[in-house]
Amino acid sequence: RGGITIKQTSYINKILKETSMMDSNDAKITMDPGTKLVKEEDGNSVDTTYYRSLIGSLMYLLHTRPDLSYSVGLLSRFMQDPKAHHLKAVKQVIRYIKGTKEHGIIYKKEGGWKITGYSDSSYGINTDQGKGTTVIVFYFEESPITWCTQKQPTVALS
Repeated sequence: RGGITIKQTSYINKILKETSMMDSNDAKITMDPGTKLVKEEDGNSVDTTYYRSLIGSLMYLLHTRPDLSYSVGLLSRFMQDPKAHHLKAVKQVIRYIKGTKEHGIIYKKEGGWKITGYSDSSYGINTDQGKGTTVIVFYFEESPITWCTQKQPTVALS
């Protein structure tokens, strides 16, 4: 009431139909704690075009879903040679969006002009290269206005 709501429910339904996951169980989180995603020489390869298509669809959702930013950013690192466990992690994210498809961003009409920013970084989470991940989000009042997740350019030693 008294503002703008931006969400992509129809687009999420389209993803669910295209992946035949309309009847899948919802996931409570985008990625299980302790999940280790690494590049592997061995392992069951999956269709690269299909994997890239799924990542592209999830990236489009990032316009209204900053909660997906970390997991989608991490999964996008494996588009060159995705394996079965990478695809399994992508499907976990899709199961998460199924259960949260009504989520979006609300910009309220009333309120002040408070801008708040947060950042966080992980240390050595990328075991392939030793590079961490930085996450940044800025809020206007209680609503996110910009966010970013990216692999750090250098290896942090501490």
